[in-house]
Amino acid sequence: MNQTWLFGLFGVVVLGLLALDLGLFHKRDREIKFREALIWSSFWTGLALVFNSLILLNLGRDAALTFLTAYIVELSLSVDNLFVFLLIFSAFRVAPRLQHRVLFWGILGALLMRAVCIGAGVAALQRFSWLTYIFGLILIYGGIKAALEKDGDFDPSKGIVVKFFRKIIPLTDQFHGEHFFIREKSPKGGMRWVATPLFLTLLVVEVSDLIFAVDSIPAVLAITTDPFLVYTSNVFAILGLRSIYFALARVVDLFRYLKSGLSVVLVFIGTKIMLTHHVHIPVTVSLGVIVTTLTASILASVVIKPAPSKPESNSSAHIKKG
Repeated sequence: MNQTWLFGLFGVVVLGLLALDLGLFHKRDREIKFREALIWSSFWTGLALVFNSLILLNLGRDAALTFLTAYIVELSLSVDNLFVFLLIFSAFRVAPRLQHRVLFWGILGALLMRAVCIGAGVAALQRFSWLTYIFGLILIYGGIKAALEKDGDFDPSKGIVVKFFRKIIPLTDQFHGEHFFIREKSPKGGMRWVATPLFLTLLVVEVSDLIFAVDSIPAVLAITTDPFLVYTSNVFAILGLRSIYFALARVVDLFRYLKSGLSVVLVFIGTKIMLTHHVHIPVTVSLGVIVTTLTASILASVVIKPAPSKPESNSSAHIKKG
C-alpha cells in the first residue's frame, strides 16, 4: 500500500464517517453531553493513531513520527479555536442543540480551505526557499503576541466581519430552528431568501478558522512539506476538534497555562523553520520538545491554584449600586 492508496483510503473513511455523523448519529439537533463528547474525542484520536500505524507499516518510521508530530502540533494549536468558538456561540446566542450543526458544516468548509492553503504553501516553499524565514517570523511573532495579549471583552457579533456580511447578505434577526436560510416577504414585494443568525454564526466560524490557519499551517510546514502528511494530520486534528470542544467547553478555564505552552511551541517551531537550511533538528527532538512543553503547561494549570479574586470594597459596590 503506497501513499496514493493511503490517501484514497483516508478520503473514503473520512467522508463516510462525516456522512454517518450528520446523517445517522446526529440527525436530530440536540445538545452534546460531556460523556458523549469524550467518547467521540477518543474515537477520532484513536482513528488518527490507527492511521499513523498504517503509515508506519507502509511508509516507515520517519513518516509515522512526522505525521504524529504534525498531528500533535495542529491539534494543540487548534485548542485556541475553542476559546473563539465559545465567544462566537455566546455572542450570537446559539442554543447548545444547534452548535453541533454549525461546527459540522464549519469543519467541511475548513477542510476545503486547508487543502487550498496547504497546496499553495507547499508549492511556494518548494519554489521560494527564502519563504522559510517569513514563515518562521510569522510563528515567532504569533507566539510572542499570544504570550503578551490579555483576554479582553471581544465581541465577535460586532466585529468587522459581521458588519461586512450584513451589508452584502439579507439577514433576519430571528433564529428559525436548524435553518441557515428561510424565505420571507421582500420589502419590494414578493418573496426572497434571507440568511438566519445561524448562517452568520457559521460564516464567522469559517473566518476564524482561516485566521488560525495563518499560524497553524506554517507550523506544520515547518515539520514537513509532504502534502500527504501535512493535509492528513490537519484533517484528523480538525475532525477531533469539534468533539473536544463539547468535552472541554465546561472545563476550559482549568487549563490556564496552556496558552503559555502554545506560545512556547510557536516560538520553537518558528526558530526551527528559520534554521532549516543551517541546522538539522531531528523530528524526534521536535516531538519531545512539543510534548514536554504542552504536558508541563497542563500540569502547571492543574497544580498551581489560581489566585483568589479580590472582594469588592464597600465603596465601589455602593457606587455600582447607585
